[in-house]
Amino acid sequence: MLTHVSHGSPPPRRAPGPKGLPFLGNLPDLGRDVLGFFTQCARQYGDIVSFRLAAWPAILLNHPDLVEYVLVKNHQNFIKHRFFWRHVEAIFGHGLLTSEGKFWHQQRRLAAPAFAGSRVNRYSGTMVQATESMLQHWQPGQVLDVHQEAMALTLQIAAKTLFDAETSQDVTDVSRAIDEVMEQIATRFRRPFWLPDALPLPGNLRYRRGVQRLDRLVARIVAERGGKAEDRGDLLSQLMLARDEAGQPMGKRQIRDEVITMLLAGHETTALTLSWSWYLLGLHPAVDAQLAEEVHTVLGGRSPTVDDLPRLRFTEQVVSEALRLYPPAYAIGREVLADCEIAGYRVPAGTTVYVSPWVMHRDPRWFDNPQAFQPERWASNLAKELPRFAYMPFGGGPRICIGNRFAMMEAVLILATVAQQFRLTWQTARPVQPKPSITLRPGGGVWVKLASRSPEVVP
Repeated sequence: MLTHVSHGSPPPRRAPGPKGLPFLGNLPDLGRDVLGFFTQCARQYGDIVSFRLAAWPAILLNHPDLVEYVLVKNHQNFIKHRFFWRHVEAIFGHGLLTSEGKFWHQQRRLAAPAFAGSRVNRYSGTMVQATESMLQHWQPGQVLDVHQEAMALTLQIAAKTLFDAETSQDVTDVSRAIDEVMEQIATRFRRPFWLPDALPLPGNLRYRRGVQRLDRLVARIVAERGGKAEDRGDLLSQLMLARDEAGQPMGKRQIRDEVITMLLAGHETTALTLSWSWYLLGLHPAVDAQLAEEVHTVLGGRSPTVDDLPRLRFTEQVVSEALRLYPPAYAIGREVLADCEIAGYRVPAGTTVYVSPWVMHRDPRWFDNPQAFQPERWASNLAKELPRFAYMPFGGGPRICIGNRFAMMEAVLILATVAQQFRLTWQTARPVQPKPSITLRPGGGVWVKLASRSPEVVP
């Protein structure tokens, strides 16, 4: 496939795609059902699809080679979309998620040691202890929303492992604040225009309240250090110890931006992975029984540790398959800096480029029976045989999620810990509908009934 930055006049051809409405383009389609719109575009028009966001051009890429060109080979020409990320500057500031260029490279370099293999392994005990503490409040026969349980659990783990802070007394308040902020972010991303935060609109007021709650939490986390820059093995230590080329420490506002970014990103992805894993296990009792048998064989009733991870292979396969079917980052967006050509089509500067892991992960060219939940597909060499960007639950290229190893370890350890004590039975006849916000959340939650799982009897 021909992909290159143009050095003259690019070809006038425009990729095929749906026409949309006058003035609005395809915004109504995206607003009604973004997952369905992307899926239909790929099915009807192929590997590169053009459409419009009101007056602005956009394309959707549906082939691994094209994705690799955007995220790796020419990533300098495809930046985080400035218009969309302007909507959320109040919450993320200039953290790793939103920054670009030299500044992003500097921040990534400073944060990387906190996610090195040896440090991540140290977090495993905290992950298991927090899960066991949660399970003390679960009772056989109880009906609960495991999505909310996962959100609260992973928030505590993120605060403790990344910042050595306790948030148990703030979980309800912070969870509400995160929900408000995420809902407003999703609303803002769907707008074709920008509204200043200062306007006293109901959505803006809820957004500001959520940001203020999170700011208070972060201020307390930082204040608990008392201004002492000492290595406590967490991300906050790295940020407080960091020095730029002039030997100056990181400013308070930048520390705040990175803490907020890591706190939100550091728990949301794993919570959603767990929520969708439990949903799928509830729908497939035979798979759940196979997971429980592995956990019983490997652990024999004791708590899991990081050393058990290589033997919890099927548990990891369940996580990988849940991430395939329900990737938290269901769409990745970039903005084109300079006119370029992709697959023989002209792509002008300012075009929004979308890549959808939701679509890529369900493509029959890469996955047999792609709609089915089949964790065993990962038992072979599938991960090595796939094209590089056919499976990308954590993104890819230089901006691949910095905490991907953290998230996978956390999900496997939590699933194994829960599976030792409880079987989760799906409670609702209707399937859970994915709710695309800034991430892919389960609409209405994941309601299950708890059943005790005897350590001597599997399932």
